[in-house]
Amino acid sequence: MQDALLVVDLQIDFCEGGALAAHDTESLIETVNALIDEYVKQGKLVIFSRDWHPADHSSFREQGGQWPVHCVAGTPGAEFHPGLKLPACYLMVSKAAARDKEAYSAFDGTGLTGLLDNLGIQSLALCGIATEYCVRSTFEDAVRDHFHVVVRESAIRPVNPGSPEEKEAFELFQNY
Repeated sequence: MQDALLVVDLQIDFCEGGALAAHDTESLIETVNALIDEYVKQGKLVIFSRDWHPADHSSFREQGGQWPVHCVAGTPGAEFHPGLKLPACYLMVSKAAARDKEAYSAFDGTGLTGLLDNLGIQSLALCGIATEYCVRSTFEDAVRDHFHVVVRESAIRPVNPGSPEEKEAFELFQNY
């Protein structure tokens, strides 16, 4: 079975000190880098997703949404964490780029399912940010699209640790 690693939204605005920081992200970087190294050494595909919002995205509080401004396309906060070791060859998908459409999942509007199908990828390992939002949505869409999915629980971080949403996400991952 062909498999790939999908690193979800490991961007500056989602890391410590960022506009919408997840919990304990500094300890995440080393773990994710080790996973990237493992996949690269085995000649497997590594994929990165990123929020890539327009400045007036509908999810922002200023537009009536629930989130602070974050990951605006082309800004420093939208860049990947500087400690993240991007391999020489990888695939990247940008999501939530339409002003009026939220997209938590790396599959939402990115064409990722078709790309993975064309490459013969059948299994995904997920890591990244945030457990209860983007990682969970990506997991649900990957399962819906008939991929075998493993969430690397040591390599994900929530926005709200211990929240009901985080607990629901872990139950979902473990019951798959």
